[in-house]
Order: sequence, then C-alpha cells, then structure tokens
Amino acid sequence: MSIEAHLESLLRKHGVLESEISDILSRPAPDQAELTQLKREKLRVKEEIERIKAETRH
Repeated sequence: MSIEAHLESLLRKHGVLESEISDILSRPAPDQAELTQLKREKLRVKEEIERIKAETRH
C-alpha cells in the first residue's frame, strides 16, 4: 500500500470514528467506556496521520 493510500485509509477511518462518537453522544445515556475507547482510537489515528504528513514534507 502506498503512503497516499494509507493516508487516505486513515482519513476515512478518522471520519468513521468521528461519526461513531457523535452517534454515542446523541444517546440519552452514552456508554462512557465505549466513548473513551473510540476517542483514544481516533487520537491514535490522528497522530498517525500527522506523523505521515510530517514525514512526507521532508
């Protein structure tokens, strides 16, 4: 998988996680454990996106 394809995949995954987090937050009683897990995963994906972008700039 090329770097561009990997980056695109990560961006899609980040968007999916964002949607899932929004869905959970719209519930009357959101599952905090699930929410925390999704937020951590979203942050991990974001950090990977930023790392790849930084590497490709140099």
